[in-house]
Amino acid sequence: MTSPVHWQSDGTPVSPRFDDIYRSGDVNRRGGLEQAQQVFLSGCDLPGRWAHQPVWQILETGFGLGLNFLAAWHAWQCDPAQPARLFYSAVEAFPPEADDLLKSAAPFPELLPLARQLAAQWRGLLPGLHRIQLADGRVQLTLAIGDAQAMLPQLTGRYDSVFLDGFAPQKNPEMWSETVIAAIARLVRRDARLATWCVAAEVRERLARAGFAVERVPGLPPKRHALHARYAPRWQPRERRWPDEPCPLPAASPPGHAVIVGAGLAGASVAHALAARGWRVTVLARGATPADGASALPAGVVAPHVSPDDRPLSRLTRAGVAATVARARQLFAAGRLNRNDWAENGVLERHLPGKRRLPEAWRMALDERIESACQPLSAPLTGTAAERAVQQIRAAIDVGYPALWHRQAGWINPVALVRAMLAQPEIEWRGGVAVARFERLTCAAASAPRWRLFNAAGQTLTDADLLVLAAGFDTLALMRASADPHTHTHTHAPLPPLQALRGQVAYGPMPDACAEGFPPWPVNGNGSLVAGVPLDDGRGNAFAPGWIIGSTFERDQPEPLLREADDAANLAHLAQLLPAAAAHLAPQFAAGRVRAWAAVRCTVPDRLPLVGPWTAAQNAPDAPGDPLATPWLLTGLGARGLPLAVLCGEILAAWLHNEPLPVERRLALGLRAGRWHGRNLQI
Repeated sequence: MTSPVHWQSDGTPVSPRFDDIYRSGDVNRRGGLEQAQQVFLSGCDLPGRWAHQPVWQILETGFGLGLNFLAAWHAWQCDPAQPARLFYSAVEAFPPEADDLLKSAAPFPELLPLARQLAAQWRGLLPGLHRIQLADGRVQLTLAIGDAQAMLPQLTGRYDSVFLDGFAPQKNPEMWSETVIAAIARLVRRDARLATWCVAAEVRERLARAGFAVERVPGLPPKRHALHARYAPRWQPRERRWPDEPCPLPAASPPGHAVIVGAGLAGASVAHALAARGWRVTVLARGATPADGASALPAGVVAPHVSPDDRPLSRLTRAGVAATVARARQLFAAGRLNRNDWAENGVLERHLPGKRRLPEAWRMALDERIESACQPLSAPLTGTAAERAVQQIRAAIDVGYPALWHRQAGWINPVALVRAMLAQPEIEWRGGVAVARFERLTCAAASAPRWRLFNAAGQTLTDADLLVLAAGFDTLALMRASADPHTHTHTHAPLPPLQALRGQVAYGPMPDACAEGFPPWPVNGNGSLVAGVPLDDGRGNAFAPGWIIGSTFERDQPEPLLREADDAANLAHLAQLLPAAAAHLAPQFAAGRVRAWAAVRCTVPDRLPLVGPWTAAQNAPDAPGDPLATPWLLTGLGARGLPLAVLCGEILAAWLHNEPLPVERRLALGLRAGRWHGRNLQI
């Protein structure tokens, strides 16, 4: 998977795979940086064209050593008229190592600090999409790892600028093919600009057939020419969408007032995502404090799901863990989270023999890329202190007992995360507010609010332009109470197939003078253990340090009951997971000194969340094409709120604003709330 880079004596990086150079090594001419600035940035009229824009989207074919991206990021950073957010999506089949990114940027002092920030997150790049957040989330790099012809259809957004920068057509013809050019044309806005150093006749012809007006201009020596193009098709491009794929807001539509029902992980994640895009957000919650429902878990594991077929849930949680960790880093840097709230210290995953095998494709790539994300403990581990510590406890684990080590993983206090995400000037949190029903307002004025929310006494709570339901299993009752039995104009029956899922954990203080059997990171598998961390269940029960184990699963139970049998089940699972730890905790269970916490999570039959509008905008009879004319949902996270909520909040906001999604398009489509709409379901 990785692409080896050969460095010539003059500093020129060469790809042995394609027998071509990445860029010139002539530092007297500043090598590839001049090409990035003159051919690509200036060729797309940047930074001038992005001045004072709320968002700018750049698409690149051939990320290479990242010099074009670093140059664009640097230009954005130095521009007082910079767009508020910069989205940069790039396709790369063979990503280099982080050391090569740094070596490429080393001759350019203005780029090296940015390259170091990028290299710090350059890991776990398996095939698929990866979102890297930089500049406090204002710069979003989406890497599509794979062949351009396969990956371009999985990208989303509407791009303003295109950098066409693959290896030479005679070396890598697929990158310049008609299929690739047509896929690019489907992703750009009318009047988008494209630039490339390649002026081959067949490339010019393919661009023209795809709708680009092409111009050959003087090039950067030693090349005589370069190519500029503008997307100006003589026809009206067709919008290709699934029937229930979310419709975005019009490009010129300013953010308005959004109301979110629910103040757990789902609601806080949506609120944070919308506030970052300029929305004024009101969060309504029944409880007196944020995250007092299923998100009030004292501490939770943030780790991906692994499956032999790398199913959608596995790919989503892999992206979701990266999103949650990135959000925690940003909130920590802003002073909203502290070291008692979270740790990115890795997670040890253990399973019975034959369970949770790695995908075969991963096994083939194990010596190249996968060791930076998830590694079997059957292989020697080297490097970080955490990995050396894994070796130290291996003696306590059966040799035949499979285990994985997740580097980009850890634990977090969900209550602290929710409160930190809500702590923004653009977000108003209102607790003790029970929403009884909502109503869609049918107003002629486009600027009028679309939604009104009421309490049980029929009093108006608030009006809003956008309504997002993120109240977990309570979402079902709220939608049922709001349905008009005659016209169904408010929720567009049928109702979503939400199911209650009760879970119970056990927790308590760490045993005195006892360290054996308790690894310094979470352990996950059939059950989980987080030990040696500050715990607070949100009800005044705090331990420093403490432990937490669980959780049980009881379907179709809508009440957060506490059951003694669940404590015994959690201890039994720990005895399989880590026998030594279970032996040390058994006396606390026997003496009745263990505390229990239970909550009701929400799931759906296919175990994937519901994200997006409940029904497609074109199905709203009195407001066709208006994405705000239907409620948007973020619910059904089940027991995976920590790995998925932040990611799903970003997916919802990206759909609404026609931004690049942080996951493959086909993966996001599997989450759309409308996938259940119209099915004959018994609720």
